Amino acid sequence: MMSISAPLPIYNKRIEDLSADRIHLKNKQNGIAWGRFVCIVVMAISLYYAWPFGVFYTVLTVIVFMAVFLRLVILSAKNNEKIGSLDRLLLINQQEIDMAAGQYISLPDGHDFLPNNHDYALDLDIFGRASLYQYVNRTISAQGQHDLSAWLLHPADPVTVLQRQEAARELKDQYVWRQQLQAHGMENQITLLTRKKLALWLEDPNRFTKPHWKWISILLPAIIIAALIFHLTGSLSSERFYGLVILFLFISWFFSHKVKPAYIKLNQVVAEMTTLSNTIHCIEQNHFKSPLLSRLQQAYVYTSSKASLQVKSLKAILDRLDYRLNPIVFIPLNIFLLWDLQQVLSLEKWKEENNNRVLAWFDALGEIEALSSLATISFNHPDWCFPALDERHGCFITSELGHPLIPESKRVCNSFSTTGIAQLSLVTGSNMAGKSTFLRSVGVNMVLAMMGSPVCAKTFIMSPMRVMSSMRVSDNLEESTSTFYAELKKLKHIIEAVNRGEEVYLLLDEILRGTNSLDRHTGSSTLIRQLIRHGAVGMLATHDLELAELAKDHPTQIHNYHFDVQVANEELFFDYKLKEGVCRSMNASILMKKIGIEL
Repeated sequence: MMSISAPLPIYNKRIEDLSADRIHLKNKQNGIAWGRFVCIVVMAISLYYAWPFGVFYTVLTVIVFMAVFLRLVILSAKNNEKIGSLDRLLLINQQEIDMAAGQYISLPDGHDFLPNNHDYALDLDIFGRASLYQYVNRTISAQGQHDLSAWLLHPADPVTVLQRQEAARELKDQYVWRQQLQAHGMENQITLLTRKKLALWLEDPNRFTKPHWKWISILLPAIIIAALIFHLTGSLSSERFYGLVILFLFISWFFSHKVKPAYIKLNQVVAEMTTLSNTIHCIEQNHFKSPLLSRLQQAYVYTSSKASLQVKSLKAILDRLDYRLNPIVFIPLNIFLLWDLQQVLSLEKWKEENNNRVLAWFDALGEIEALSSLATISFNHPDWCFPALDERHGCFITSELGHPLIPESKRVCNSFSTTGIAQLSLVTGSNMAGKSTFLRSVGVNMVLAMMGSPVCAKTFIMSPMRVMSSMRVSDNLEESTSTFYAELKKLKHIIEAVNRGEEVYLLLDEILRGTNSLDRHTGSSTLIRQLIRHGAVGMLATHDLELAELAKDHPTQIHNYHFDVQVANEELFFDYKLKEGVCRSMNASILMKKIGIEL
């Protein structure tokens, strides 16, 4: 679905290069594995020869080879991390190639973000299977997904739109950086639950702020460690030493009990801290020029330390708190070092230093991921344009406008323009000629435009407007609502917005379809006149050719367009091109004959 001039060769080259790097790392991993095996074998042989020379040489041999072995283990872990990163990058590039072929419906569809009774989300396939969200989304964190969905649902103000456009242009050609940001996020998705846990912990007042806790954390471990030394040197009897150990066991349990609430609040966020640190570091390393990206980057920049290092520091503290999950290690540490108390003091010190920054880290990451999504769309479609905004209400001028979710090989583009208020375009046409698709093309591109994205058009100028549509209407058994009444509710919402003078663009498809033809025509013509009186701007698709006669009474306000069909030997041929005037060729009778209705 990318443009013919899209960077498919770049993605293929990336896969080729990344695959070569992966082969190199896999060979290196095999070499490290053999190195560990050789280390164990050589250590065993060395011990055999060192043993006759005494304990000193034996212990020295073990220390040397274990140091080498542990070093190889660390190298193996780091090499595996690099392989994992390459695997994620390979997946990202393959997904871009698959999306170019229209294979993206298995990706997250954002259905959970679909609100009830939204102005346009259901009509324009913003969420769900084969949706705009699936095609545009490159966010990984839950915060990023939430931000992108909000941008799709709520048009931004003109200043924000222009700022996002500038940011997307800057990131457009930084595909290596964008993919690396995406790959970091895929390691362990940063969830909203983690953000919520941290927010609750940050709101909770510190419990160990008084100076005596610091003195206790120093003096008590000093006492028990001194007792241990005296016991080992024979200066303290076993009875007294072990009695002291039991006393300190109860003391350490008391402190652990006080630490437990903080531990529970931050439980199970450690894995995401690595992802957060890596993604923040990726953002810190870039040098942004656009004001919006620079402002977002400032969330991670302050004098004392980088935010990525602060997140690593938090992860280290939480890792040490997790020692409580291993009693064999934790109990001695807690008795002799008051381990839990030491960690909670470090935790509260960390909170004091970073309290006002933490939530901003998540917010900035989500917004940068959303901007990266817009940049990817621009990179994949170099023939799409960034819209220009016109402050006059009712302006919509576009050329070569197409539906972004239709593959380029099948997409038919159209040009259209309207300026000023109290302007309605009536689109007539036969079945399957393209009326509804054109309305959705207009709506979807308006949604993209008002979120700061490039649009599927050669040129695109519009006033800052919110789309309001009535295209898909269904009954609601739970609310005992008929299809007709459900449509009336949508139209009521639209009429109220128009009457309030809101800057909206209307997309109405076959309105009042749930009633008889006479009431339908009467209601539709009355509604159109009412919308004109209140300065509405929009487009209405209909099979009711009599509505087109309204243009005679309102020649400067109602404009007729149509999609037609060519018939040859009872076969239908569509060109899907928008034309001025009223449609005179209909195909319903041919279609009915084809299914067996004897006309």
